[in-house]
Amino acid sequence: MTLQSRTVLTAPQPSRRTVVGGLFGLGAAALAAPLLTACGGGAAADPKTVTFGSNGADATPKSAYAAVTKAFAKESGLTVKTNTVDHDSFQKSISSYLQGTPDDVFTWFAGYRMQYFAKKGLATPLDDVWEKIGGGFSEATKQLSQGEDGKFYFVPLYNYPWGVFYRKSLFQERGYTVPRTWSEFTALAKRMKKDGLSPIASGYGGGDAWSILGAFDYLNLRANGYEFHMSLMRGEVSWTDKRAATTLDLWREISPYYQQGAGGRSWQDAAQSLLDKKSGMAVIGLFLGQQVSDEALRADIDFFPFPEIDPANGQDAVEAPTDGFMLSRRPKNEKGAKKLLEFLGSAKAEGLYMGVDPSNVAVHAQADTGSYNPLQKKSAELIASAKHITQFADRDSDPGFISTVVLPGLTQWLGHPDDGAALLKRIESQRSRFFTS
Repeated sequence: MTLQSRTVLTAPQPSRRTVVGGLFGLGAAALAAPLLTACGGGAAADPKTVTFGSNGADATPKSAYAAVTKAFAKESGLTVKTNTVDHDSFQKSISSYLQGTPDDVFTWFAGYRMQYFAKKGLATPLDDVWEKIGGGFSEATKQLSQGEDGKFYFVPLYNYPWGVFYRKSLFQERGYTVPRTWSEFTALAKRMKKDGLSPIASGYGGGDAWSILGAFDYLNLRANGYEFHMSLMRGEVSWTDKRAATTLDLWREISPYYQQGAGGRSWQDAAQSLLDKKSGMAVIGLFLGQQVSDEALRADIDFFPFPEIDPANGQDAVEAPTDGFMLSRRPKNEKGAKKLLEFLGSAKAEGLYMGVDPSNVAVHAQADTGSYNPLQKKSAELIASAKHITQFADRDSDPGFISTVVLPGLTQWLGHPDDGAALLKRIESQRSRFFTS
């Protein structure tokens, strides 16, 4: 799942990891009584006002967005009227909201989730905005901001990577070397187990089943490449494809090195075992910093990219969920809204946001990183070097499919990993319920 409760060393944003089943069902019962409504309702357009629908209800992101919109107002002479709703309510009512009279600009997610609303005609293309801001973003980020029709619909603000985290002092004490390839990774895991450690920290109990998807995504990306992974996520290829079976075979290979009892443990407890040097590694996101308050301990945390499996794919793909903004289908003040989006897509805006909320990594290539801690700096470098950026399984696929079919199957399988054929057949039998050709 995608992270909704992570603090890259500061305040958390609860629920961003929550998979909302059936999120995109336009007639879903959960959306019958919309919780998210637009500022101003049906009032006539005010050429001096831009309305902004925000999911940043927690104190830190709310203050960060306020700093950004205040700076834009001062620079442009326009007023930004912000409509802030808590993250879960925003997601649950987003479809009804966009079909009604939404705010001009609204917060949302890159990739598949953006493309869904673009394809439904619930968002306005932003090619003219990208003509002005495009020079500040990598090709991979541009990829994430385009709809299926090749037009731009999204302006990114921040992201954060997943990797394999560890404690530097543990590696130094034990003489461990950071692995680059799959064989080196499995050899290190075997050595850690012999040394009495749980090689790979893991906790996917209760509502934390989403945490296993980071490993699944990376295994599939490294073994089969970005194109196959995205086709699988979007329901375009069969889950009984031999390449999907290869992914499970690789996962089964390292399953003996997973922390025992993972199905009854939270991700926080698993992360703590890494910090306590009871586990050697953890496949997790930068939000691991949420567990840390001691600066000396924070300085001892590091990560490396998930290892290479097939040299043809290398380590080119990085899992880095990206948040940003979209323009509603019929904005009341389109001209002003596009001015706001141009500002939001600037290095200045990202710097203002990160100055209040340092729990993310700026996406803009020219963003000021002077205040970044070492983990943030390394995260920014990793993402900037990526040929492809993926979001996370529930953002790159239909979230209902992931939450009701894929996740239950994978978590059950991880408890007793077999050859995986039966599991993949069960998942495939449900694919047509969520994806149409």
